[in-house]
Amino acid sequence: MLEASVENTTTTNSTEKYSFLDQIGEPVPKSKLIGKRICDIIFGTLFGIISLPIIAIFAILIKLTSKGPVFFKQQRVGYMGQPITIVKLRSMRNDAEKKTGAVWAKKNDPRVTSVGRFMRKTRVDELPQFWSIIKGDMSLVGPRPERFVLTQRFYEQWPEFPQRLRIIPGLTGYAQTHGGYDLKPNEKCKLDNYYIEHWSLALDFKIAFDTFKIIFTGDGAR
Repeated sequence: MLEASVENTTTTNSTEKYSFLDQIGEPVPKSKLIGKRICDIIFGTLFGIISLPIIAIFAILIKLTSKGPVFFKQQRVGYMGQPITIVKLRSMRNDAEKKTGAVWAKKNDPRVTSVGRFMRKTRVDELPQFWSIIKGDMSLVGPRPERFVLTQRFYEQWPEFPQRLRIIPGLTGYAQTHGGYDLKPNEKCKLDNYYIEHWSLALDFKIAFDTFKIIFTGDGAR
């Protein structure tokens, strides 16, 4: 359950300046995804409740080992370009973007804290997003939501990049089980679009199984 963009506090973006919003193709109809939504509500609620004590433990560890807030909020691009806000446990230094601005994260990112490195490997930093799943902003499985400014940048290099917005973004996805933090944006786009074109509940369960395997065995974790 990884995403490639860096962490930051919430900013309010005007979506009017992003030309990629006019290039999103036909959406996967929500009527086709009823079974997916039912699974999201059931499993999102179950795992959301189970995750509460884990979140509490790591919130204490974050507070004890680094300066800054325990959680951070960040605006991302959701289904069909709608803005959504994600919440994560902070895994980077509080000043991670001070000198660089928004950049594509990489494997062994030096901005990641010691606790954050473990959280990223085990995906603990993503646990607060179960509440976004219950709300309906996200799904358990789907393309990871990216930032507006980076999506615009990638669209200018790879015009097909906005096509990954045709389905509800996910906590984990096909790109996350077949790549990692060092996955290039165009490679991520190809994997996400493959997922959309071949979507089924069976594929969602396969991706969820592969994600749990990565979490519990460390095999393929990045």
